[in-house]
Amino acid sequence: MKPLAQRQVHLDFHTSEDIDNIGSMFDGEQFKRALKKGHVNSITVFAKCHHGWAYFPSQTNKMHPGLKFDLLSAMLKACAEANVDAPVYISAGLDEKYYVEHPDHAAQFSRAYHTPSIKEKPTGKYADESAQYHLLCFNSPYFDVLMSQVKEVVEKFKPIGIFLDIVSERTCFCEHCMKLARELGMDTEDDETFVKLGRITYKKYTDKVREISTAIKPDIKIFHNGGHILAGRRELAYMNTHLELESLPTGGWGYDHFPRSAKYVSNLGMDFLGMTGKFHLSWGEFGGYKHPNALRYEVALSLANGAKCSIGDQMHPYGFLDEATYESIGIAYAEAEAVEEYCYGVSSVADIALLSAESYTEVKNHVADTGAGRILLEGHKLFDIVDLQCDISKYKLVILPDAKIPEAYENKLEAFVKGGGKILATGAAMPSEKFDLGAKMLGKSECRPAYYRPAYNALGLSPTNYVMYMDMYDVETTEGARVFGTAHRSFFNRAPEHFCSHKHTPYKIEEGTPAFTVGRDGAYIAFDTFTEYAEIGAIISKDTVLRAIDLILGESITLRTNLPSAGVVTLNDQIDESRYVLHALYATPHKRGGTNILALAKVANPALEVIEDLPTVNGIEFALKTEKKIKSVRLVPENKELAFEEKDGTVTFILDALTCKQVIVLDY
Repeated sequence: MKPLAQRQVHLDFHTSEDIDNIGSMFDGEQFKRALKKGHVNSITVFAKCHHGWAYFPSQTNKMHPGLKFDLLSAMLKACAEANVDAPVYISAGLDEKYYVEHPDHAAQFSRAYHTPSIKEKPTGKYADESAQYHLLCFNSPYFDVLMSQVKEVVEKFKPIGIFLDIVSERTCFCEHCMKLARELGMDTEDDETFVKLGRITYKKYTDKVREISTAIKPDIKIFHNGGHILAGRRELAYMNTHLELESLPTGGWGYDHFPRSAKYVSNLGMDFLGMTGKFHLSWGEFGGYKHPNALRYEVALSLANGAKCSIGDQMHPYGFLDEATYESIGIAYAEAEAVEEYCYGVSSVADIALLSAESYTEVKNHVADTGAGRILLEGHKLFDIVDLQCDISKYKLVILPDAKIPEAYENKLEAFVKGGGKILATGAAMPSEKFDLGAKMLGKSECRPAYYRPAYNALGLSPTNYVMYMDMYDVETTEGARVFGTAHRSFFNRAPEHFCSHKHTPYKIEEGTPAFTVGRDGAYIAFDTFTEYAEIGAIISKDTVLRAIDLILGESITLRTNLPSAGVVTLNDQIDESRYVLHALYATPHKRGGTNILALAKVANPALEVIEDLPTVNGIEFALKTEKKIKSVRLVPENKELAFEEKDGTVTFILDALTCKQVIVLDY
């Protein structure tokens, strides 16, 4: 199968039937010029949109009433002439035209919710007056309609790939799901039945799409888009031929979501891309543009994590590509094109395996994972994110963040520790007593908030008590443990019958209990520290974790740098080319929006992380510990040699200035 193209655009076109002259300004030459200007080598074009309309003369669907010609074929022809790949988009979970005709085929996510039948539908066009799409159930007759549409697109156009949108496992209580559950002998009174049925239904859907599509075009690429795929649910990932990690920083994902997703997916052995957007906000926005510097950074972030790149756009109903959009995309993609030979066919170099709490709790975007990812990124630690199935033998340290691990996983941890590996556990993630982390669990404290007092000068300050808002755990030390910090209780928890000051009660002046311990097998921090950092953001949480990592790994840490915390560093090994590739990035997102004006305008999630300025940082030092003999250190694409020194297996060099991003190649 052909590898994914490196510089992609995902072209949305969800167009109401109340707009006429669809595609009237489409010009194949203008389309090609825009793609060339954008340095684009793949663009996902559309066969069917969320409104339900086809954009070609269809035998299984209705063409948009405002369209007078085969727009999809015209786009595919332009792409072929420009030597640009063109996967085809099909809206699968949403089809508003179909919903209007069959409201009883909609998904029903609550037993109490009632989808009106056609006869019950109130006067007017829609069954309700909210301006939104309606999800359809794949156990309704809609499923066969959708499959016929998929078959027609693949048969008629033989595209390189298909992108099916708004699909995932759903817990649906509609009459069709109820009927199927009864036929399968399942208990319809148990809500868990419909969770299981949702999994069965989704697998049936993905299996059928693959069966239909590959029978016509065996090498077709297939991706089912349902947003974030749960870590640990590998079978969901493998239902696709590749992965497209949707992560628009200003669309609610933020700038630390994509690195976490990529650091997990890179272990799955699949080709993948990072999908951002050109929008100021998110999908569906016309006339919204983020600063070109933001796209430069976001594309560089994809490359740094071994991902191909995709930028979301939305075409005007009249069918032209916006020139300003492709100028902006072109700035980012020209830079990507210049270095992409160093970015693919790589494996990440990592000291640390972060066991994703999401992967075994099935809590989507688990808050502990968020906090842990932020701390490790800001601390410039080399890490991968792993699930219970991953081989952890190659890592030096496994981090268990805040959530109790499955008992069976301790067998893998035992083998890891026997092989010389170490563990850092926090809060509820403390493993059993067979591991010596310097502490023995007694139970969760009832005191909240509590206080943490380091036995060292944290943050450059004398030891003091730092408030910790998340759960604290009572422990006692094991023999030979080293204690680097203690926990201290408040006088009482805040309650209506007794409270103190505006927020919480101060700490008692008394001897504390162990809170940061180091034992034979690693270290333990007696707070839900990663949740604390995600929710509260207090620097003491990050300082404590990074100190623990330094204590555990010591001189074995692979990479050290003085890059400020807003910077990002990744290190990849391009084995076939005998070189390490180090990516250094620096940008300072600012919070924008959230004013009363936006609130009155009912803008969803108005507080955004926005990148505009790209300040230069100077004198960035790197120290790389490696057993390989480094022959040269050079900047690419400039191919400028950097002076370096090697002593006792550590290579040191200095990057004089960093603006946005720099790729550094270390040949060995």
